[in-house]
Amino acid sequence: MTATTPTASAQFLRENEIRRGSELLFFAYSRVTRMIDDRLGANSIGRAHHRALYFIGRHPDISVSELLAILGVTKQSLGRVLTELEERKLVQARVGDRDRRQRLLRLTDQGYALDMELFNASRDLMANAYVQAGQQAVSGFWAVLEGLIPDAERARIHSWRENSVPPGERP
Repeated sequence: MTATTPTASAQFLRENEIRRGSELLFFAYSRVTRMIDDRLGANSIGRAHHRALYFIGRHPDISVSELLAILGVTKQSLGRVLTELEERKLVQARVGDRDRRQRLLRLTDQGYALDMELFNASRDLMANAYVQAGQQAVSGFWAVLEGLIPDAERARIHSWRENSVPPGERP
């Protein structure tokens, strides 16, 4: 926490305090996405492509149905994004081992390089904010973010985290 960041008041459930948190979340998200948007634009892709690349990179051989569940988009919308990513040789799909109807997705070397470029665009910003806030504040921040996620989704996120590939590592 910086010297200019006030602590939450004892009445942190009052409307003004909740609105302040919502505003901070909005401005922080906007800053992070603007940093990534420049690189997306240079590659002629959008945020939907970025979200797909991110989760495919973290979960190699993820099925299309699992990716649909994570992203919460329509099959048609995801289909357009995946088609573009495959045409650009950023993502490759293969048939499932047990179920031949299943499509398993993985980043290509080119897709992995772009995923890392996009991650690096915001890594330093996040790391600096974490350093300024300190470990206890980061844990509190994560707890608040997890509290915004419905219980059913939270359980799925925890299981994904345990089985994901950290950025910077290849499967």
